[in-house]
Amino acid sequence: MCRNITTLRGLEPPATGEEIEAAAAQFVKKVTGVAYDAAPATREPCEAAAAQIAAIVTDLLAELPARRNPPPTVPPLRRPEVQERIAAREAAHRAAHEAGREHGHDHSHETYRRAAAS
Repeated sequence: MCRNITTLRGLEPPATGEEIEAAAAQFVKKVTGVAYDAAPATREPCEAAAAQIAAIVTDLLAELPARRNPPPTVPPLRRPEVQERIAAREAAHRAAHEAGREHGHDHSHETYRRAAAS
């Protein structure tokens, strides 16, 4: 398993949709080698696959019995240092928009943008 994908089953509180989407996008990125900033013709099929995987994982987690023990690691989106990085990147992004500066960000890949934080 990709070392950047953490166990989502048994989290308290339960895994969020954002955490499941990030794990699905990370999985697709790992198996395809396609980066989140790829060209649209390459990125779009990967985003569709990540969405399908996220839906499957959501259903799977709902069907599985409860874990006896919590997972050994905390998902990246719950880690304070990751939250700080995301907040800093989003602040810089907003500042670039407010200043009307080019910032090299394609707004059509929101799922992969979140996964890149992990």
